[in-house]
Amino acid sequence: MVRYPLGGMMSWVLQYLIGLQSLGHDVYFVEKSGYPNSCYDPTKKIMTDDCTHGITTLHALLKGFDLQHKWCFVDGSGQYHGLSQNAVETTFKSADLFVDMGTHGSWEKEAEQSGLRVLIDGEPGFTQIKMENQITTGEPLPPYDVFYTVGGNIGNANSSAPTAGKQWKHLFHPVVVDLFGDLPPTANAPFTTVMNWQSHEPIEFKGRKFGQKDLEFVKFMNLPAKVAVPMEVAVSGKNVPDTQLQQSGWNIRDAQEVTLSFDSFREYVSASKGEFSVCKNVFVATRSGWFSDRSAAYLASGRPVILQDTGFSTHLPCGRGLFAVQTAEEAALAIEAITEDYDSHSKWAKNISREYLEATTVLRKFLCELGI
Repeated sequence: MVRYPLGGMMSWVLQYLIGLQSLGHDVYFVEKSGYPNSCYDPTKKIMTDDCTHGITTLHALLKGFDLQHKWCFVDGSGQYHGLSQNAVETTFKSADLFVDMGTHGSWEKEAEQSGLRVLIDGEPGFTQIKMENQITTGEPLPPYDVFYTVGGNIGNANSSAPTAGKQWKHLFHPVVVDLFGDLPPTANAPFTTVMNWQSHEPIEFKGRKFGQKDLEFVKFMNLPAKVAVPMEVAVSGKNVPDTQLQQSGWNIRDAQEVTLSFDSFREYVSASKGEFSVCKNVFVATRSGWFSDRSAAYLASGRPVILQDTGFSTHLPCGRGLFAVQTAEEAALAIEAITEDYDSHSKWAKNISREYLEATTVLRKFLCELGI
C-alpha cells in the first residue's frame, strides 16, 4: 500500500482490513521497504527511497475507516513511520494472527511472537513455482503455520501447479460490497479493465516458461470488431503495443491515471458497463482457479464480469452476471447476452458478490478454519 500506492492495490488490501474490522477484530497494517528504491511515486513516475507519497496516501485512506493510528511502514533506512518500533513489536507479541499477503518473510522475526502465522498467496501457480525453485536451489522458505491461496484449484487434480510440499487451503479475495455503489452506467459506457501488460519477468518450471497477461491478451485482440459496444483497457507495464491495440478497436487509458487513488479506482469501475479481462498466463496455463479482487469490485458495483477462465468457473456460478470465457467468440457472446438484458445481469453480478465474496462471509470462514 505504501510501496505501490495506486487505487487497485489500495483496494485489494483495504477489503481485508475493513472486513476483519467489521467482524470485531483489532486490525493493524504493517509494511517494509524491502530493498533500495522500492517505493513508487505515481506523481513523479519514479521508483525512489522517498516514501512520502505512499505514507501520506495510506494515512488519508485509513483515516476514513478509523484505522489512521494502526499502520506502520519501515523505510529503506530502517525508520518507522506511523506506529513506533516498540508499538509494532508489542502488537506482534499480543496478536492472535499474523497474515502475510505477499511480503514473504520481511516480518519473519517479529511474527515469531504472534499466535499464528498465515500466508495468503495472491499469485497462485507463480508462488508455488517460485517456492519449488527455492527448494531446488536450497533456499529456505519463510515459516508459516498455515498456507492459503486464492487459487481454488491449487493442490487438486484440476491444476498442474506444484504445491511445494504444502497443504493449501482456499479462499476468495474478499470485497466489502457496501463500499461500491451500483448506480446504472451511462448508455455508451464501455466494458473496461485495469491491467499491467507485463508486471514481472516470466518464471520457468520443469523447462516451461510461464508469462503474463501479454501472452493471453493477443487471443482476444480482435474482440472489439465482434461486438457493438465500446471496449476499453486501462493499461500500464512494459512493451504495451499501443498501436496494435488502437488499430484493433481498443480505447486505451493510462492505468495509473485512472487508479491514482482508491476513489478514482471506484469511480472508474462505476463508470464502466462491465469488465472484460484476460488473466496472467501462469494462472491460465496451470488452471490455478484464480479469481480477481478487481473483478470482485466490478461485481460489487453491479457491473457484470467477463473473465478469461483460470478454472474459477468450478467455484463460482457463471452464465448470469459472471462469465468464464476461453475465446474471443465466447467473450462476444457473453457481451451480447449482457447488453440484451443488462438490468438482470447487473443484479446477478451484485448477488454473486454478496453471496460468495462479501468480506465478512469470506473472512469469518477463514478465521473459523483457523480456530480464531
